[in-house]
Amino acid sequence: MVFLTRTDPAKNLRRFYIVRLAPTLFGDWMLWREWGRSGSPGTMRATSFDRHDEAQKAERRIIKRRFSHGYRERTA
Repeated sequence: MVFLTRTDPAKNLRRFYIVRLAPTLFGDWMLWREWGRSGSPGTMRATSFDRHDEAQKAERRIIKRRFSHGYRERTA
């Protein structure tokens, strides 16, 4: 699971983006994405993939795009 955040106090911007990859019971792979404003319920979207490598490729593409939009990975 990758947890990304984007904050800019000057613009009152506090956003999060979560990307999660998990196997299903049927042998497929599910890519879960959740995003929204920090402190409020987010929007969730799930995409199914037949193969693990396709799901990983989509996950990397999503994370790369979020980084280009100013998101940074949150560390514990």
